[in-house]
Amino acid sequence: MDLFRFRDFDHSRSLIAENPQFLKYTASTFFRRMSNMATMLEVAKRAGVSKATVSRVLSGNGYVSQETKDRVYKAIEESGYRPNLLARNLATKKSQTLGLVVTNTLYHGVYFSELLFHAARLTEDQGRQLILADGKHSAEEERAAIQYLLDLRCDAIIIYPRFLTPEEMDEIIRDHDQPIMVLNRRLRKNNSHCVWSDQKASSQMAVEQLIGQGHRDIAFITGSLDSPTGIERLAGYKTALDKHDITVRDDLIVEGKWTPQTGAAAVETLLERKLTFSALVASNDDMAIGAIKQLHASGVQVPQQVSVIGFDDVALAPYTIPALASVKIPVTAMVEETINRLIFMLDGGEFNFQSEFPGELILRESVTDGPFA
Repeated sequence: MDLFRFRDFDHSRSLIAENPQFLKYTASTFFRRMSNMATMLEVAKRAGVSKATVSRVLSGNGYVSQETKDRVYKAIEESGYRPNLLARNLATKKSQTLGLVVTNTLYHGVYFSELLFHAARLTEDQGRQLILADGKHSAEEERAAIQYLLDLRCDAIIIYPRFLTPEEMDEIIRDHDQPIMVLNRRLRKNNSHCVWSDQKASSQMAVEQLIGQGHRDIAFITGSLDSPTGIERLAGYKTALDKHDITVRDDLIVEGKWTPQTGAAAVETLLERKLTFSALVASNDDMAIGAIKQLHASGVQVPQQVSVIGFDDVALAPYTIPALASVKIPVTAMVEETINRLIFMLDGGEFNFQSEFPGELILRESVTDGPFA
């Protein structure tokens, strides 16, 4: 039991009076801990250098010969010294961390897994650590998550926004010194601070592919319509139909929530409406997979009766039956560009400046020619 955990001095004194062994235990614990805590001075003595030299080796600032570095690293290993990260961050004004703000509605599904995996891997490749903050359910909470990472002294921050508007993010970038990059949204004033994919154009491309293969009655399962991605993909569907003089029918549009269950439920809704459609586009692969399962369960063959296209080209897409056609959004390339640009802002260097990353339609067995081919 630690004396420092007692509620107050009087409480501590009464416990010690009743249990004198506490004082002996607490003192021995304290001194044992102190004896196990190597200091920078001990590292300096072991390496035969000054504390300032140890500090320069740890911070990477100033010239230190390789021989001296090796002695310092050996002394650190032998002593078990761990630098005080907070003190180092304050002194060097660098934490070697990048922050990532993501709303928790993205936590479910493979898209988030891919995003987080590549962000963490690429950050580590740059010798830094990734810190994740939850943007939760509102613009205010996204702002709070950004401020949390700023308070942690993250060197730079990536925002994958759902609620903050482009105008609000432009203001955040303007008001802070740390480099900030916005992923998957296009900014109006700070184009060099955003990396994005044109979700509307990608959706339009998928629908026009189906029209070109003879489909005219095309159903659409949206994503959540409180998300920019969901709104843009629906807009692309409507634009494609308008371009080819096909009437947009609201009864062929059903809102989903990015999950297989809502994809299946959307197909149930469409079939209950007694509608005829020869193709279906779902705003992500999870919903497309749920839709295909429900079509099969309802006796509708894919693709012979209904062709299906999804979005994101998840790893499972080629292995569904039939293999799922999907629009591939280059998440890996987008994350890599984002992190490279942040490192450039922090340390200098070269990178290939590319803000827009187009989607690519991967055609597979779930699509075939329609009745007007």
